[in-house]
Amino acid sequence: MIEFDNVSCTFVKGAGIVDASFNIDKGEFVCVIGPTGAGKTTLLRLIYMDVISEKGRVIVDKYDSSRIKRRQIPLLRRKVGMVFQEFNLLSDRNVFENVALPLRVIGVPKKEIKDRVNRVLDELEIDHRWNHLPSELSGGEQQIVSLARAVVKNPLVILADEPTGNLDPVASYKILTLLEKINENGTAILFATHSYNLVKDRGHRFMDVIDCKVRT
Repeated sequence: MIEFDNVSCTFVKGAGIVDASFNIDKGEFVCVIGPTGAGKTTLLRLIYMDVISEKGRVIVDKYDSSRIKRRQIPLLRRKVGMVFQEFNLLSDRNVFENVALPLRVIGVPKKEIKDRVNRVLDELEIDHRWNHLPSELSGGEQQIVSLARAVVKNPLVILADEPTGNLDPVASYKILTLLEKINENGTAILFATHSYNLVKDRGHRFMDVIDCKVRT
C-alpha cells in the first residue's frame, strides 16, 4: 500500500530523510521511533505528499510521487488521515462540527455526514461530548476528537505524528488503544513517537529513524 523507493528529502536547515526504502502493507500497525528532529515528521509528510522527495519515489495506493499532478494530491489525502501533536481543532465549532468538517469539504450528503460522525464518535467513546467546544474538553478528549476527524474519512492509513506528545500517561495510553482498535478494523496506522516505552510491548512492527536514516 505504501512504498518508499530510495527516497531522499532534505532541507537547508538540516533533518529530513536520506535513502529510505521500505514497504508498508495494508492494515499494518507500524511504530516510527526516533528522537525529535530525526526525520519522523518528514517521513509522514512524504506519505501525505505535503513535500515531494528530490530523489526516489513514494507510492501510496495508486499515487506515485514522481508522477502525481497537483490536482491529484487532494484525492490522495482523502485516503490518508492525519493526527498531529497539536490538536488543530476549530475553536468556534463543537465536536460534531469539527469531525464533520472533512466530509463537508468533499461534498458528502448531509444525512450520510450525520450517520458517519455519530458512528465514529460512538466508536471512540466521545459521543457524550458531541455538543462541546474544544475549550470545554481535556487535552486527551481533544486528541480523541482529532482522531475521530481523521477516521471519519474511512482512510486507508492514519499518520499519527507524536499524537501523545502533549498528553499525560493515562491519556497517551487511551489514544494508543483507540488507534489499535481502529487498526483492528483494517486501517493501517503509522504511529510516530519518541516514547519507546509507550509502545515497546504492544507487538507492533518498528521502524527506527535516526539521523535521517530509516531502519526497518
